[in-house]
Amino acid sequence: MKYFLIAGEASGDLHGSHLIEAVRQRDNDAQFQFLGGDLMQQAAGVAPIIHYRDMAYMGFVEVAKHLPAILGFMRTARRAIDDWRPHHVVLIDYPSFNLKIARHAHEQGIGVHYFISPKVWVWKEWRVRDIKRYVDHMYCILPFEPEWYAQRDYHATYVGNPTMQEIAEALPQLPDREEFCREHELDPSRPIIALVPGSRVKEIRDNLPSMLQAASRHRHCQLAIAAAPNIDPALYASMAQGVPIVEGATWTLVRHARVAIVTSGTATLETAVLGTPQVACYRMTGSKWLYKFYRRLLKGNYVTLPNLIADQPVIPELLMHLCNADTIDRHLTALLPDTPQRQAQLDGYRSMLARLGTSHCADTAAQLITENGPQSAVRSDLQPVRSDSQPVRK
Repeated sequence: MKYFLIAGEASGDLHGSHLIEAVRQRDNDAQFQFLGGDLMQQAAGVAPIIHYRDMAYMGFVEVAKHLPAILGFMRTARRAIDDWRPHHVVLIDYPSFNLKIARHAHEQGIGVHYFISPKVWVWKEWRVRDIKRYVDHMYCILPFEPEWYAQRDYHATYVGNPTMQEIAEALPQLPDREEFCREHELDPSRPIIALVPGSRVKEIRDNLPSMLQAASRHRHCQLAIAAAPNIDPALYASMAQGVPIVEGATWTLVRHARVAIVTSGTATLETAVLGTPQVACYRMTGSKWLYKFYRRLLKGNYVTLPNLIADQPVIPELLMHLCNADTIDRHLTALLPDTPQRQAQLDGYRSMLARLGTSHCADTAAQLITENGPQSAVRSDLQPVRSDSQPVRK
C-alpha cells in the first residue's frame, strides 16, 4: 500500500513519525510520500516533498502575505498525489491546507483519513461540511470530539492522545534535575521558571517579551527559554536578555521547572501531562476590540487543551490584551509556592488524564487506516483526474 501524509508543523511531524512507524509494523510493504519534517523522514526513510518549516504560516495577515507560496505548495501536493496515486491520503491537523487537499484526493477516488481532527468545535464550525463531504475516516485525539461530531451526523473515532503516549515513552529517558542543570549551566538549588513561547516566529515575537518581563520579577527563581526546532537561534538571542536558551530539551526543562509560562497550543497539554503548573498565554495585537471579536467567533468556554479536556478552568488562560506582564505575574505569584491554587491545578491535571485514557494512539490509528484499505485500494485504481481539471460538481 502507498500512503501520502501531510503535516504542516512540528507537532504534526512528531505525531506523523509515530504513525508511519505503526503503519509499517502492520504493512511490511508500505511506501510513503509526505509533506512534513525530519522525524517523518527518519521514520519513512525518504525526504519530504515539502518541509513543514516552509509551510508554518499563521494568522490572516501572515497567510495573506505568503499566499502565492501557499498556493504553490498546494499545487505541488496535488500534483504529487496525481502522479503517485496513493491508496491512502492521511492528513494531520493543519486544516486550512489539508481540507483543500482532502477534496482533491476525494475527487480522485482516493481514501481520505484525517488523523488529529481540526478544532472545528472552537473555531470555523462550517468546516464540518467539507469534512462530511471529503473525509472518509476521522481519528480524534480528544475524548469529547466523537460526540460533538455525532451531534452533526458524522462518525468519528477517538484513538487516544499521542501526547500521553509520547511523554510516557520519553519520561524514563529524561535526565534527572542535577544532570539537566549541569548540562545547561543552571543552578540546581534554585527554582526554574520555564518559558515556552511557541513554535512559530510570530508567536515567539508576540509572547516572549511579556513572559520575560513577568518572570524576571521573581528574583529567587532562574529563567530558561525552550527553543522550538527549526527556529533560527538568532531570534531567541535577540530577545532573551541573557536568559539561557534550552535547545532540544523542552520536555526536560518543563518537567524540572517549578512553573511554566506557555503559549497556548499543544504545549499546554504537554505541560499538564508532565505535571508542571502553568500559565497559558496567547498574545497577538493586544487590542480589546479584536479580543471581543474573536470571543464572538469562538465556541465554548475554554481555549486551552487542559481546560477543554477536563471541562473546567484547570489553568489560567490569558488571551490577547489580557496577556501582559502584570496578569502573568499575578498567576505566577500564586503558583510558585505551595498554595491552594497550585494544588487545584495539579488536581485538575489528574481529572484531565483520567479522561484521556490509556489507548496507544498511533497504533490504534494505524490499525484503522490499514483495516480501511480495500475500498481505498479499489478507488486508487481509477483513472486519475489532473489537478488542472474542472472540479467535480456535487
